Amino acid sequence: MRTLKGDTIYLRALEPEDLNFIHEIENNQDIWEISNTITPYSKFLIKQYLDHAHKDIFEVKQLRLVICNDAHLAIGIIDLFDFDFKNRRAGVGILIKAVEDRQKGYGKEALELLSKYCKSHLDMHQLFCNISEDNEKSLKLFKNHGFEIIGLKKDWNYVNGSYKNEYLLQILLN
Repeated sequence: MRTLKGDTIYLRALEPEDLNFIHEIENNQDIWEISNTITPYSKFLIKQYLDHAHKDIFEVKQLRLVICNDAHLAIGIIDLFDFDFKNRRAGVGILIKAVEDRQKGYGKEALELLSKYCKSHLDMHQLFCNISEDNEKSLKLFKNHGFEIIGLKKDWNYVNGSYKNEYLLQILLN
């Protein structure tokens, strides 16, 4: 896959050198809620994942891209998951790793690049995302990109001893 270039960031495929970056993200307990993670990942498991990251989205039903800034530093990830070729849809998730890199438009630009790629190269009809009801910044990002709330999943995620509602958002790409 070629690099997807924007004005301030670009998206690229995972590389073996991303081992420590992905390991830090996957083991950051502060974001386990959004990734539905409950246990740490070893470097061994992440290396195995990276060894298979070259597989086609049609085979593995997911695609993870690294978000890089103009200095060529990895600053985040954007994922397609639950890729459904027959119905031409997939889920999307974004994470900007460092708090100081958030709210700078990187997520917005990554979402725009990925959406264009999904429409032009994968002939997708729609994207969806799942966002906790209290994640105002992510809700704003996706809604500003044209995603609409199409449902509320009540008591969907059990987090720190209580249940949280989660919104389902969708955008039609046609």
